[in-house]
Amino acid sequence: MANLDDIDKRLLSELQAEGRVTNVELAQRVGLTAPPCLRRVRGLEEDGVIRGYHADLDPSKLGFAITVFAMVSLKSQAEGALREFEEAMRDLPEVREVHMLNGEIDFILKIVSQDLQSFQEFLTGKLTPAPNVESVKTSLTIRTAKYAPGVPL
Repeated sequence: MANLDDIDKRLLSELQAEGRVTNVELAQRVGLTAPPCLRRVRGLEEDGVIRGYHADLDPSKLGFAITVFAMVSLKSQAEGALREFEEAMRDLPEVREVHMLNGEIDFILKIVSQDLQSFQEFLTGKLTPAPNVESVKTSLTIRTAKYAPGVPL
């Protein structure tokens, strides 16, 4: 874990909540002047604590009406087979998150799709034929009760 002081944590909290805040506004919010604020933010970026900045898009307004979670079991859990599957998932834009799990299921995927028909085509045409896939169980989301990207600071 990075060695962060209270100001670093406040900077990260503010940036996590509003990534487009100006350096001047950010500095005011955390009680710094602009130059040291900018130095700290750049240091956090260089250390990899801040990995990047992005816009939080509404999938439904962009034509992605459904979100599906897929639980994938693989035929082999050898490191090469795991990496081959992960690499294949990186190449599929519909797959937004890939998490390896311990236990009965090897991976859980977060997938977005325009509709059930396009998801079915994705499932049968791309996911189930992916390298080393033994089985796939899917669950369609009904609603999202909480969405909180990032970490609690």
